[in-house]
Amino acid sequence: MHASRYLLLALCCLLPVACTTTRPPALELPGEPADKLIYPAPQTSPAVVDLLNQARDATRQGELQRAEVLLERSVRIEPRNPTLWNYLAKLRLHQGRLQEAVGLAAKSNALAAASDDKLKADNWRIIAHARYQSGDVNGAKEAQRKADTYINK
Repeated sequence: MHASRYLLLALCCLLPVACTTTRPPALELPGEPADKLIYPAPQTSPAVVDLLNQARDATRQGELQRAEVLLERSVRIEPRNPTLWNYLAKLRLHQGRLQEAVGLAAKSNALAAASDDKLKADNWRIIAHARYQSGDVNGAKEAQRKADTYINK
């Protein structure tokens, strides 16, 4: 009788913990609005989630080189994960490495699922910002128009 009570109590305590899923972290860069954050897919491996947590902490502390190394490592583990390429593109944009940012955002778009409009819009915004900062105003406007097509679906 007592054993079954303890088992029931243990199940009641552990079940909420076992059923709770935590969302993998998003990489946040300074000034990025919360509603624009891109989160990795739930099937992202635990090793990559750990690297993303470390990269997020590094960016918050201004350690962009450390974040870069961590993100590059995550891409080596999951090279077909479009969100990781997006994070790397954002970091390159923030570092002023504009051509790399454009290439990485394009790679993310190429890997993105057809239905992932939020990710594609974010990638086109990265491209627009990089082009604008490079002095290509017309290219930036075109990239922003493409971003808007995904936003307004």
